[in-house]
Amino acid sequence: MQKTLVTIALAATVGLGATAAAQAGILEDVMAKGYVQCGVTSGVAGFSAPDSNNVWTGLEVDYCRALAAAVFNDADAVRFTSLTGQERFTALSAGEIDVLSRAATWTMSRDTQLGISFVGTMFYDGQGFMVRKSDGIESALDLSGAAICMKSGTTTELNAADYFAANGMEFNTVVFVDKDEVVKAYEDGRCDVYTTDSSALAAERSKFAVPNDHIILPEIISKEPLGPVVRAGDTTWFNIARWTYFALLESEELGVSQANVDEMLGSDNPAIKRLLGVEGDFGTPLGLTKDWAYQIVKLVGNYAESYDRNLGPATPIGLERGLNALWKNGGIQYAPPIR
Repeated sequence: MQKTLVTIALAATVGLGATAAAQAGILEDVMAKGYVQCGVTSGVAGFSAPDSNNVWTGLEVDYCRALAAAVFNDADAVRFTSLTGQERFTALSAGEIDVLSRAATWTMSRDTQLGISFVGTMFYDGQGFMVRKSDGIESALDLSGAAICMKSGTTTELNAADYFAANGMEFNTVVFVDKDEVVKAYEDGRCDVYTTDSSALAAERSKFAVPNDHIILPEIISKEPLGPVVRAGDTTWFNIARWTYFALLESEELGVSQANVDEMLGSDNPAIKRLLGVEGDFGTPLGLTKDWAYQIVKLVGNYAESYDRNLGPATPIGLERGLNALWKNGGIQYAPPIR
């Protein structure tokens, strides 16, 4: 049935020219191979990390599983490619992966110069600093002259340089390509400070032998909107990727969860009916079945469920929702209506 809908979607482009017709290319390729190839980190707890059996979990992994659920009605129809910060965009542009769901900060230069398109902001973050509690440092303004460990090929280096220059401070960089090398260097005392996105700092601290021996300083020095990325120029695949993200948010806002989604099929709420495919057909224009969002919630859950099991207060990482709460709950996460 999925193939039929892809054909319908392609047929709808007749008369729009060869360029428009080619825009269904990634979906066709994904359908032909039978899975979504998803680029992820080399392992950041709570976002994308494999266990001893190479089973991947995390907020960013759940997004990839949700995309597979929307396309195949099967959240397991996904394979993961571990990528460094330097490899990630090249791998996406070269077609080695279908989507990048890997702590990628949305910036203007990336969005306009790399041939890629950011789907949305899956996680609002900001760069912070972690230090040893025994050093007695209470503020980032006390870090002048410090040796700072960081990863190359990211926005981290420029953010740190801007912050220290703006505050008239000096610092020494200790740079590595691989995240694990950065963490090890910090643990081995080769630097005084570890800087990256504050959520990643919390994730790494949770894995230390004595997490409470390390503190994350209060200053957040940057805006780091992190979200999935696809290759530019394929409108159909971009829309599927974007509305998969929105479906996770919309289902949370409407109170539709993995536990009650079947019961919600009988809801009288028009917005819930449209979300779950009971009323209207918002799947066919994407080349999907009309219950695409139902499959996402049934097989993966809504945004809150993913956040809570991977990053929330009950996990070792222990992050409150903060800006990542829904707009009506004091955050800024927001999905356009499905209608």
